[in-house]
Amino acid sequence: MKLLVTGGAGFMGSNFIHYILKKYPEYEVINLDKLTYAGNLKNLSDIENNPNYRFVKGDICDANIINELVPQVDAVINYAAETHVDRSILAPQEFAQTDVIGTLTILNSIRENGNKVRLVQISTDEVFGSIEDGKFTESSPFEPNSPYAASKAGGDLMCRAFWVTYKTPVIVTHSCNFYGPFHYPEKLIPLAITNLLEGKKVPVYGDGKQVREWIYTQDHCSAVDTILHKGVEGEVYNIGTEREFENIDIVKRILDVLGMNEGFIEYVKDRPGHDRRYSLDTSKLRNELGWKPEIEFDQGIKDTVEWFKNNEAWWKEIKSGEYKNYYNQQYGRKD
Repeated sequence: MKLLVTGGAGFMGSNFIHYILKKYPEYEVINLDKLTYAGNLKNLSDIENNPNYRFVKGDICDANIINELVPQVDAVINYAAETHVDRSILAPQEFAQTDVIGTLTILNSIRENGNKVRLVQISTDEVFGSIEDGKFTESSPFEPNSPYAASKAGGDLMCRAFWVTYKTPVIVTHSCNFYGPFHYPEKLIPLAITNLLEGKKVPVYGDGKQVREWIYTQDHCSAVDTILHKGVEGEVYNIGTEREFENIDIVKRILDVLGMNEGFIEYVKDRPGHDRRYSLDTSKLRNELGWKPEIEFDQGIKDTVEWFKNNEAWWKEIKSGEYKNYYNQQYGRKD
């Protein structure tokens, strides 16, 4: 099988490429990435000479590049996206461009090339908004509360429209939060780990009681693998662990792993439109396709902390560049 993985130099895309080439060494993978701030070819330095791997620098909004690559593959895994809620509040236009227009560009190319290529759209539980009780199912209405969530919802709705109108072979996934190796340190878990390794405090929004699910990278990769090979075109699948944590509890668990005290927690002003709770019903993926997560959260956190300890040069280079200006602006720092 030949795959086009968009956004393959980012956190989850690079993890998926590693996973797929290890499990299916005969597969061929083209990695298309624009190499924005979160794209890093060092994430893939160990496989850059693999004859079944090829990198192409480009934007999913560029129809010329997409039209060149789509006919070469059997499936597209669309990880390419602007993903960070805080950044979407500062620059919503960029999110709409990549997450909506970029997805539309891929769909158009697949349709124009005879609907022979399957698209697996990687999306988020945030499209559903916040839920106080119960769980979101695949048929829950979209009620996005941030520009990021709205842009992902727009791309997902394009996928639905192309399936209904043109029978473009697409499957949409909605996942809970990821964590693991190569995680860009603007998100909660890698931010907490790297700040603590530097002896800095961890900023926690509001009261820290926002509720999230978390899935380790390898479990998410196995879910996408299952959906790619067994999923039904036109369907939607939720990906999650169905184990929920408050943000403050996540930080405390990381403190415990590092043997540090709660004096390193710093509560900061909550961000606008901050969703209180996400929760996914993943019974469809489990029951119909036979998938289940394998990695317990506490083990995943220990492994993630260990990875960041062992890859200090990787994240310190990131935190000394563009990230530093963003972080200082976001949290009012003068580091």
